[in-house]
Amino acid sequence: MNVLIAEYTAVRNPFLAPEGKAMVSALKKSFEACGHSVVMPSGSDFDAEIARLAPDCDYGLVIAPDELLAKYTHTLELATHNLGSDSTAIAVCASKRLSSKLLAKAGIDVPAEVPVDFAGKRVIKPVKGAGSVDVRIAKVGELPKAGEMAVEFLEGEHYSVSIVGSRVVGEACGFYSGLPPVFLTINRQISYPDEDGRFVYKGGETPVHPTREVEMIEVAKKAIETLGCQGYVGIDMVVGEKIWVVDVNPRPTMSILGIVKVIEEEIADVLLKATVGLPPECVHYNNKTAKYDDMGGVTVE
Repeated sequence: MNVLIAEYTAVRNPFLAPEGKAMVSALKKSFEACGHSVVMPSGSDFDAEIARLAPDCDYGLVIAPDELLAKYTHTLELATHNLGSDSTAIAVCASKRLSSKLLAKAGIDVPAEVPVDFAGKRVIKPVKGAGSVDVRIAKVGELPKAGEMAVEFLEGEHYSVSIVGSRVVGEACGFYSGLPPVFLTINRQISYPDEDGRFVYKGGETPVHPTREVEMIEVAKKAIETLGCQGYVGIDMVVGEKIWVVDVNPRPTMSILGIVKVIEEEIADVLLKATVGLPPECVHYNNKTAKYDDMGGVTVE
């Protein structure tokens, strides 16, 4: 089979390009190990390249910054079978404000949006954004700019939970009903504010097993079911007094660099089986631990 992997940042965003290239490399290697051919866009017009290549592919997956992902995924899903979340769910996740409201309504703890006179420490972040870009601790009296929001600063450990959402495709075009998601790993995130208060992301470690592991997995599953996510999803959390869901990323994240090193299954096989309603009950660890950095480097112990 031919599989289209369309990654946006590799040649279009120098800041995020190392992450994009590393994720594509991990996915490409896994699909090829399963006997599939991988096709990737090469032209300058990303949307046009997806529209050109997707019809000749059996499956496709788009990886792009959150604010762009829905647009390009919509182009993909008009032409081939999308391995990821659909464009509607992606658009919901892209808005930190909307997704937080929906999660809170479902009983999931999220960082509260706060005014400028909030007594505690605040974090300003884009309503739509990728990674730690422009996420910062607010200075006294600092107001969010257009397209930004301010939330309470959360004390706790930073983790992400990696999950693959499944679906059953029906005979009617576009119909599916969800099956239980496949839990992959919990990953420790190396993320902290620098001397200027801007958050930096330096990679992570997987798998890890926090004290509240079982609760974290259940919260992650509830989060993607609430938002309607499918395929590979990364749920960012801060775990302290509560388990707060900070962000839901409906696409492959940097944790995939470590995951492919510590599970016995091929991630490509898990994605393909889940998208046609035949997900594995679980994945199996190989007793290794992987550490990955923000430039795509990986070490395995």
